[in-house]
Amino acid sequence: MQSTHAERTTESLGTERTDETDGADESGGVSPASVAVPAEIDSPRGKLVYLYLATHGAVTDDELCEGLDMTRLSLYSVLDTLRGADIVSREDSRYVLN
Repeated sequence: MQSTHAERTTESLGTERTDETDGADESGGVSPASVAVPAEIDSPRGKLVYLYLATHGAVTDDELCEGLDMTRLSLYSVLDTLRGADIVSREDSRYVLN
């Protein structure tokens, strides 16, 4: 099984999840507190997009814009940077963490 960027980042930082649900919240998603943001993401908007994808899974650009209250111009700039760093990729019409 291939690991995600979030899993590799958490492993490389040597962090461990300490909650009893192994990072999952009541809805089965990952809680933001259990996600380690990669050090190479230095912009606040980049971190927001990363955390949103880490907690919501594969989402469309419409979902990102609405969920983060971000303009498309700003979102596409952030996504372009994250895709260039091979942190995010696009599968069909959805963005996912690598």
